[in-house]
Order: sequence, then C-alpha cells, then structure tokens
Amino acid sequence: MNREKITLKPILNITKYFELIKFSHTVFALPFALISSILATRELQLTYLSVKTLELFAWIILAMVGARSGAMGFNRLIDAKWDAENPRTATRPSVTGEIGRISMLIMILISFSLLVISAWNLNSLAFRLSPFAIFLVCFYSYTKRFTNYSHLFLGIAIGSAPVAGWIAISGSISVSSLIIGLSVLTWIAGFDILYALQDLEYDKTAGLHSIPVKFGIGRSLRMAKLMHFITILCWCFLAYRESLALIFYTGILISSFLLIWEHRLLKEDDLSKLNIAFFNMNAVISVTMFVALIADILVFS
Repeated sequence: MNREKITLKPILNITKYFELIKFSHTVFALPFALISSILATRELQLTYLSVKTLELFAWIILAMVGARSGAMGFNRLIDAKWDAENPRTATRPSVTGEIGRISMLIMILISFSLLVISAWNLNSLAFRLSPFAIFLVCFYSYTKRFTNYSHLFLGIAIGSAPVAGWIAISGSISVSSLIIGLSVLTWIAGFDILYALQDLEYDKTAGLHSIPVKFGIGRSLRMAKLMHFITILCWCFLAYRESLALIFYTGILISSFLLIWEHRLLKEDDLSKLNIAFFNMNAVISVTMFVALIADILVFS
C-alpha cells in the first residue's frame, strides 16, 4: 500500500498543476493561433507537411502552451489572496496549499522559458517580441485592480496569439492576422464579461473592478452580445479576405449559432445556466473554426 501511495503521488501532483492552470482551456486560443499560422503558410506557398513546416508548427504549439501556462500560473500566484476569500475559487490548489508559492514560481519560470526557447527556434522577430508577450499576458492579472475593462485587456493578451502565429511562420504581421486577433479579442472579452457575472457580489465587496460591477447585469449582457457580434463580423471578413469557401463559412455559421445559444441561455434574472458546460461550449467554437479551415483548404485548395 505504501508503495502505491509513493507511486501515485507525483501523478496526483501533475493533475493538480493542470487543475491550477486549467490546462484543458489552452484549446481556447491555440486553434486560432494555428488558423493564423496555416493561412500564413498558404500565403507563403509553403508545403504543409514538409519537415520544416511541421517543425514550425511544433514550436508554435510549445510557445502557446508555455505562454498560457505561465500566464495562468502568474495569475494564480498574485491573486491568491482574493481567490482564498472568494467561495468560487477557494478550492484552487494555489489556495489550499497543495501547490506552494515556490512551486508556482518554478512552474511560471519553466513555462515562460519554454515560450522564449520556442520563439528563438522560430525566427528573430518572434524571439525579440517574446519579452513583450510575457509582459502582455502577465499585465492583465493586475488590471482588475484599477479598471472596469480588464476583460478587454484579457482579450488583447489572448488575441495576440493569432498575430504571434502569423509572425512565427512569416516573420511579419499581416492584416489577416490582425483580423483573427480582433475576433479572438472580442470573443474572449465578451465571454469574460459573462464569466465575471459569477463574481459580481464578491468583486463589489473586495473592491475589484469589472464591467458587471460598473454597469450591472443587464448592460453587461448587452455589451457581451455586442462583442460577439463583432467577433462574427471579423470571421466573415477573414473568410472574404482569404477567399475561403463554403466549409469555412459553415464553420462560421455553426460557431455563430453556438454564441447565440450561449446568450439565449442567460437572462438578467436567471444566470443559473452559467456553468462549466456553458464555458466548454467556447472550446467547441474554437475547435469548430479550426476544423472548418482545415477541411476548407483540403477540399477547395
């Protein structure tokens, strides 16, 4: 029995780290970063399945995982005080002591090191911008202390992923990458406004800022709808600009329906459906868009 406990303990620790940083939610931004990278590959007329291209995609994935893991670890580290007071977050490993501050610092350093090393293996612009990327994803964690629009800063941080994906392939920035970045910015910001509704009462008492705290539930729901309307427009503009075909437009239609469904689930006097299943729907959206692009290119290119 003792041998079993010793054997299982490292595995349990790893699962706690994944729980700490919500590793599964990496799927939110990564598909859009890959969409941008694939479109950049197509524009440069690179062979998708060449060893060089596959190596670039591998470094892109490692860079994105490193950036997000480091950002989430940093957020948990500096927000530990508020997380401990908030009933919704009081069971996080960073609060319960299952993962200590030193362990979190080590994880953050390893994650951001992975980002920098990956950027170095991509190209010089990606490497030079990696410190800025680290600053961007960390700065968001402070914004709810002084501005009601922290959701937009989160959107900017995550929306930089598609721009970074294009840079990773081409060493430059394009209009298409900015369009994808804007779609992610508004998608994430709108979603985060809805997410913040869970903490409305706590944020008020703790002196933290958010759009729900500033404007209330009704106006927050309408602002989230506006954000997601802009998201859909960006997807359509991207499809037009990149001359994508029916399958990608079908992906837009499905994802738009899911966004509309999310909003129909919520009412000003009933937020009971704001649960984990609701949030996982956003992962379905990003994967749907990614699969639609791949299928569109395979069929029509």
